[in-house]
Amino acid sequence: MGPGGPGSSSGTTGSVIKADDGTTFTYTNPFGGDWAVNPKNPFAPGGKAQSWGKRIGADEWVWGADVARGVNLGGWLVTEPFICPGLYEKYINNSAVPVVDEWTLSIAMGANLAKEMEQHYATFITEKDFADIAGAGLNWVRIPIGFWAIETMNDEPFLAGTSWTYFLKAIQWGRKYGIRIYLDLHALPGSQNGWNHSGKSGSVNFMYGVMGVANAQRTLTYLRIITEFVSQEQYRDVVGIVGIVNEILWGTIGQGPVQSFYYAAYDAMRKSTGTGAGKGPYVAIHEGFQGPAIWEGFLSGADRVILDQHPYLAFMGDTTTSIDAVALKPCSWAIATNQSQKVFGVTVGGEFSTAINDCGLWLNGIGSTPGNPDCKRWDDWSSYDASTISNLKKVTLASMDALQNFFFWTWKIGNSSVLGTSSSPMWHYQLGLQRGWIPKDPREAIGYCAAALSSSQLFDGNYPATATGGAGAGQLDPAKASSHPFPPPTLSPSFSGTQIGFYPRIRRPVKSSLCSHPRSAPRPRPPLAMDGITQMIRTWHSYPLLAVNIQTLGMQ
Repeated sequence: MGPGGPGSSSGTTGSVIKADDGTTFTYTNPFGGDWAVNPKNPFAPGGKAQSWGKRIGADEWVWGADVARGVNLGGWLVTEPFICPGLYEKYINNSAVPVVDEWTLSIAMGANLAKEMEQHYATFITEKDFADIAGAGLNWVRIPIGFWAIETMNDEPFLAGTSWTYFLKAIQWGRKYGIRIYLDLHALPGSQNGWNHSGKSGSVNFMYGVMGVANAQRTLTYLRIITEFVSQEQYRDVVGIVGIVNEILWGTIGQGPVQSFYYAAYDAMRKSTGTGAGKGPYVAIHEGFQGPAIWEGFLSGADRVILDQHPYLAFMGDTTTSIDAVALKPCSWAIATNQSQKVFGVTVGGEFSTAINDCGLWLNGIGSTPGNPDCKRWDDWSSYDASTISNLKKVTLASMDALQNFFFWTWKIGNSSVLGTSSSPMWHYQLGLQRGWIPKDPREAIGYCAAALSSSQLFDGNYPATATGGAGAGQLDPAKASSHPFPPPTLSPSFSGTQIGFYPRIRRPVKSSLCSHPRSAPRPRPPLAMDGITQMIRTWHSYPLLAVNIQTLGMQ
């Protein structure tokens, strides 16, 4: 009998696993981890990623005592040209629409969209990846997802709903192999940053412009749906974090509207779950590339909010500093991280990489030109010498140690059909493991920065009580909360006062029994089926679309 009780099966390193797609592979875990699954009770306790880890469904994760060592599953459920170039290359210069992002790729695929996109979902990340992630000494994944996992509207061309099915597979695999999930709403209606990984590159139409408020309201509904879903008893021990928005474009949208949306999202999610430890996932907010310091005191008293930072050496424009000198730079992140953990609460590195430059096929978008003049050398990863590999590993170790709770971007880079191999090697965790610039055991990073820093203001593991759902959690400062109304009093590019009142809005959802019961005493309900998200959409989202005709205005 396995850890999951009668009817369960389990195994350790060397055991042969038959995956749900019918393939078989050998489970390899040098860290004493195990897998466990119970077909008769799929929500029973699952695996343990490493011998020292916390078994999912049996052991509670404790921030401050447990350390998140994770990777992103980038390019899977939200595609990116530099991560899965082969998916895009078929349509480059072979479509009436210039293909630059998933929006235009979806249009170019036309009648083949469902078949080709689902083939990508089914093969880019599989059950074996979750087993291999545990075998790499990691215990979390961050999964980017687009709003179209729930639905699309009007002319939005994305494949609606299918990616949610694969997210549910990820939950199953996470339980089986002891891998917890940080689910990140990576792509928002209208685009929160105008970058290709938001689904649609170009303009920003989120908390900005005429459709900014309506798109934010849509997002609040989606966040409630997601939060309600993952807070169910059968999922909450796997999905521990929900991120409300990825890399919002602070400089364009502005501090006021960004923070207004953050308050609104927090409020919507906690109204759905209640407050206090164990009631729903942690809520992650991105620091907008402003650094952790400016967030001290923001959402003061909030219940279990995580600050997510994405420090990247690759985009700092340094093309002259030697690689061995660059290797020390990430250690400077430790001071800000430690201070943030003491004052704000749980602070993670939701993205970082080993990359020290912007080399790599389409790293900055299809047709982009890297700023580094020596990319031929850096793209040819098969020719890296021992010194280069050693110095790149120092970058990785310094980054891991400085960020402490981290998620490398990204687990894998797919092959280019033109190059015949993968590009962007310093973003490719799997390749780095094989070649040596990623440590075989990520615990090797512990203490790496200590010698480089004269003072790092070490964090002792004790967060503010509210940061982990303790005393006072959810008791926001009324004055600060009232200073962040939603919608905000002004919105760029040039709207304020009564003008915002004329913006298109999404009407409030019809109040439903799904969210009306007292959260202090949740009513029992059966697990939602694989299409349960559709049921929740109908309940939350059965309202007249907009107070004005957005078909005329255009959704994007």
